[in-house]
Amino acid sequence: MDTKKKEVSFSLAILPLAAMMAAMAITIIVFEGSPHVPLIFGTLIAAFIAWRVGYGWKDIEEGLYKGIRLVLPAVLILIVVGMIIGSWIGGGVIASMTYFGLKLLSPAYFLVAITIICSVVSLAIGSSWSTMATIGVAGMGIGMSMGIPAPMIAGAVISGSYFGDKMSPLSDTTVLASGLSGSNLFEHIRHMLYTTIPGLIIALGVYWYLGRQFSSATTGTGEIDSVLKTLQEHFLISPFLLLIPVIVIVLVARKVPALPALILGVILGSLASVFIQGSSVGEAVTALQAGFTLESGNEMVDTLLNRGGIDGMMYTLSLILVAAAFGGVLESVGMLEAIVKQILKLVKSDKGLLSSTVLTAFFSNIASADQYLSIVVPSRMYSKAYQDRNLHPKNLSRALEDGGTITSVFVPWNTCGVFIFGTLGVSAFAYAPYAILNFSVPIISIIFSMIGFSVVKLSDINAKRITNEVEDAV
Repeated sequence: MDTKKKEVSFSLAILPLAAMMAAMAITIIVFEGSPHVPLIFGTLIAAFIAWRVGYGWKDIEEGLYKGIRLVLPAVLILIVVGMIIGSWIGGGVIASMTYFGLKLLSPAYFLVAITIICSVVSLAIGSSWSTMATIGVAGMGIGMSMGIPAPMIAGAVISGSYFGDKMSPLSDTTVLASGLSGSNLFEHIRHMLYTTIPGLIIALGVYWYLGRQFSSATTGTGEIDSVLKTLQEHFLISPFLLLIPVIVIVLVARKVPALPALILGVILGSLASVFIQGSSVGEAVTALQAGFTLESGNEMVDTLLNRGGIDGMMYTLSLILVAAAFGGVLESVGMLEAIVKQILKLVKSDKGLLSSTVLTAFFSNIASADQYLSIVVPSRMYSKAYQDRNLHPKNLSRALEDGGTITSVFVPWNTCGVFIFGTLGVSAFAYAPYAILNFSVPIISIIFSMIGFSVVKLSDINAKRITNEVEDAV
């Protein structure tokens, strides 16, 4: 790409985002439509402005492709997740997990329990997506069978999954944030404890409070008994089927890449469908493509289990590609950079710098539609400002994660928001009030930065050493 183009001014850079958000509000609120067309509209506005300031079509096209290339790993994982859901439902894995979950877990403490379980699993494997695609899917079935609203369950699953992802040394976003800022990985993780542990405690407290209304005395055991009976009538329920998700989780924990581990889960689920549940090979293949279908007569069971397959992910996949194209143009022609530069001009203190980093990371999730860019763009923009103020790089890395990694779930067109909708079947607007950890951590981070708590300064010697290390890495 030709870098000798005119810089985009702040007033022009903000136009595509403002136009997209306005179109998004009208489309979703007034017409009850999907986010696809507003994102395309915003992309057209961004492309037109880029052309007017001197970028050619090849430059703009390369920006589109660059954004799409960035999300291709997510696209592949989503396709496999669609197949894994279809195969695990057909193989009786989800039915068995739901059955035993209903037998063992109390409705009153389910939200707390699923948050803790997802936290532990995600901490062990370093992946919120893999946790939600396995434990999260089963948790949705168990919780909804107990009469707990789907948005509440999704919020608890998300809170737990992102706690583990954020705090795990195996997490790609954790490694990325520490690496880009020049902070030691484990120093970065320890520094995040100040904001993330209080966020988890708040989340568990809220889930405990919400769960009280779903005690056995108020939920009604008759409906649960009906679900259990229906599951037994249509599936062979066995604790041995639980080994399939355990195998996948263990493989990921042993640093096997997520894609091969999930593909093995698809194969094992399909084998279970044929050899344990008695489905034909054709039915097992159809579940991978079109999803599982069941007419049990029990509306709740049918709602839980009639899903999955590659076809079920097409809406999600198309939204990711459109959002990635929009973010690619904004990033490649310097519009995001122009907006962040304007923000930097307003920053007059350390407190303002830290708070601005958190907010900019969240803004990048909205504008670029990808959580990785929400870490990359602010780190590139703010790194020198932290050095100039002798702020330890772990302040920057923590702010990037507090504002970027976990807030990505609140943006319906962000890759994370789209993934959750495709996997858990709940929209970002519905689960947002219940993803307690995800919105409490950024608030805690901003409060701590304003009062100066856990803000670490560098000595002159350490500042010079870290600056040299960052320059050498670049």
